[in-house]
This record gives sequence, C-alpha cells and structure tokens, in this order.
Amino acid sequence: MENRGHDAAKAQYRLDWVDVARGIGIVAVVIGHVWTRGGLRDAMYSFHMPLFFLLSGLLSRPQPAWRFTRRQLATQMRPYAAFLLLLILVDQIVEPLKGGRPIFHQWPQDMLPILLGGTWLRGPYTIFWFVPCLMVARILFNLALLRWPDPLDRRWVWLLLPFMLLAYAVGVWFHVSPLGLLSVPMAVLLLWIGAAWQHVRWHNGMIAPLAALALVGLCGMAPTLNMKVADYGWPILSIVSAIATSILLMRLSARIAPFATPFAWLGRASLVIMYLHVAIIHYGSPYIDKPSLLIAALLAPFALYHLIRATPLRRIFL
Repeated sequence: MENRGHDAAKAQYRLDWVDVARGIGIVAVVIGHVWTRGGLRDAMYSFHMPLFFLLSGLLSRPQPAWRFTRRQLATQMRPYAAFLLLLILVDQIVEPLKGGRPIFHQWPQDMLPILLGGTWLRGPYTIFWFVPCLMVARILFNLALLRWPDPLDRRWVWLLLPFMLLAYAVGVWFHVSPLGLLSVPMAVLLLWIGAAWQHVRWHNGMIAPLAALALVGLCGMAPTLNMKVADYGWPILSIVSAIATSILLMRLSARIAPFATPFAWLGRASLVIMYLHVAIIHYGSPYIDKPSLLIAALLAPFALYHLIRATPLRRIFL
C-alpha cells in the first residue's frame, strides 16, 4: 500500500515537471511570435518547437496501433478543426470591422487551402501546422515502438538514419507543407530522442557541454530553426543545439517544479494557448505594446481554457 502511494507521488511529480516544461515552452513560443525579428526571436526559435516534440517522445509508450491511431485522430483533429473554424469565423467578423478583408474570402475556392493547412495557413492560423505534424509523427513513432520497444535498441539506426536524411532533403526539395507533414521526419527523430533520453542517467558533468551547445543556438552563432517549413539551420549543429537547450530546460523544470506552479498552469493550457495566441497577436499588434501583447496572448487563452473546461464545450475543444 505504501509502495503504491510512493509510486503515485512519483508519477504526479513527473507530470508536474512536464507541465512546467510545457509552460516554459509555450512562453517561448509566444515570445517568438510577439517579437518577430532580432536576437530574442531567434533565441526562442532555436529550441521552442523541438522542446515540445522531445517532451512528447519522453511520455511515449508502445500502444496497439489501430487503437492509438484512432484515438489520435479523434482527440487531436477534433480540437484542430474546432479552433480553426472558430478563428475563421472570428476573422470574418473582425477584419471587416477594421476596414480590411478576411484572409479567406473567396468561397468555395478557399476551402482547398483550409483543408490543406500547413503552409497554406497564415496570419492568425500560422501555428496550425504543429498539431497534425505531431499527430502523424506520433502514429509513425508508435508503429516503430511496437517493433522495437527499447529506444536504445541498435536496430533503431535503420529507421533513424533514413529519417534524418529525409528531414534535411525535404526542406530543400519542397517549399509547401500540407498539414505540416514536411516536418514529420525531423519530428520522429525528436520523439525518439525524447524517448531515449529517459534512459540516460543524469550527472552534473553534462551541464557544461550541453550549455556550450545550447549557446550556439541561443546566441545566434548558428542559423535558427523554422520547423514549419523544415528549415533546420546548419545541418546537425542547429538541431543538436536545440536538443541541448531543451534537455537543460527539462532538467531545470524537474528541479523547480515544486516552486513553478504558474508555469505548470500554463503548461496544462498549452494547447489552447498554442491555437489562439497568434490570433491575439495578429489582431492586437497594431494597438498594443509588445510586453502587454505577450501577457494578453498568454492569459486570454489561459482564461478561455478554464472556461471551456467548465462547460460541455470541452468535448469539442479539449
């Protein structure tokens, strides 16, 4: 009985620090979209999206393929469609009030780019590439986990090496990304690294080399990332820098979890913030200074998340 209580406490602690890491990550995402150029923006872009893929990989466990795929489609694409339709409706109302024209205003022709998603979605919808990309990557990664449940199994190299080559090649070959699928090969690699990292025993001697690698991206010594269009900066080095930054942030999150409740709150609402923050920035940037815009882009979706949770709308949006 005592052991079960101890195991439950450990599991809760793990969930708490993951929420803290997600909270830090979503703050970085919003900062990178509020400050659209300069060193601060580049520093956030150097790691923020890889962090989310690594965290998802860390939590991955092999699950029956069809059941997992069906659940992913239901739980990820339903909110995706709901938030996308909501923002399209908002844009139809807000832009005419501002004297402008909605992004999608030619019907039914605009149905095609909406369905294609990814690089066809811009302005307030620009972040919508992330969820379909993560979903497809998780489905593929789960299929591989079923075959090789141990992420340290040497046979993984036969999958990971082609995926790494493909990740860099598609960014050169293609300039459009339906549903964000161009980034799936790199996403699978990051999911594997997240899953493998939990088997690595931490020691403080890792801090210095990881920090040195992290600074390559954070300080702009290497080109930054733009995962939406499969732009991974310098081959290997930029993404390794992103991984190093993310690992240090995960370690920091584990250490500060008991004292970082606000980040954990943001982490639990991170998906709603992910969907809505760009729209708030898009409509508010001509009228609000950047620090206020950052606060609004975090807190307004956070409040809406709790409102949705308290109503039957949670079955659609969450």
